[in-house]
Amino acid sequence: MARNVENGASTDQKEEAKVPARNPGLKPLDKLVGTWKASGETTGELTYEWMEGGFFLIARGDTEQNGQRTKHIEIIGYDREANAEPADTLTSRLYTNRGDTLSYTHEIDEKGVTSWFGPKGSPAFFKARWVDDDTLTGAWEWPGGGYKLTLTRVDGGS
Repeated sequence: MARNVENGASTDQKEEAKVPARNPGLKPLDKLVGTWKASGETTGELTYEWMEGGFFLIARGDTEQNGQRTKHIEIIGYDREANAEPADTLTSRLYTNRGDTLSYTHEIDEKGVTSWFGPKGSPAFFKARWVDDDTLTGAWEWPGGGYKLTLTRVDGGS
C-alpha cells in the first residue's frame, strides 16, 4: 500500500521519484513516428506515436496477409522494473485482436531495422533498410518461409 502524508510518510518519501534519463537508443525510433502504408505480401496501415514521457513507442496496426486481417497494438522500449535501471536491450510486446501475445527484440539505426521474434539471434527475424526517410523495405525470414514488405510514410514524421 502506498504511503502519503495522511498515513505517516516522511518528507523524503513525499519527494517525487526521479525520472531516469531517456535511453539514447530510443532516438532512432523517432524516424518511425507517423502513419505508414504496408505493401507487398502484407498490406495495411501502421501508426507509431510516443507514449507520454517518451520512453515507449506505441504502434497500432491493421494489416492483411494471405486473406487474414489482423489488428494489433505493440509497445516498444527498454523495460525497466520499478526502482531499477533500464534494460540494455530494446524489446516489444505485440497484442493482436486474435488474442496472441508476441515478444520481439529490436535493433534500429540510421540504416535500418532488425527485429527478432523472441531473443536476438532467433532464426525468425525481420530485416529492413531505409530507402529514404519515408520508405523502409525488407522481409521477414524464418526457416522454411518468409515474406517481403515495404512501409511508405503517408502522414507525419519527417
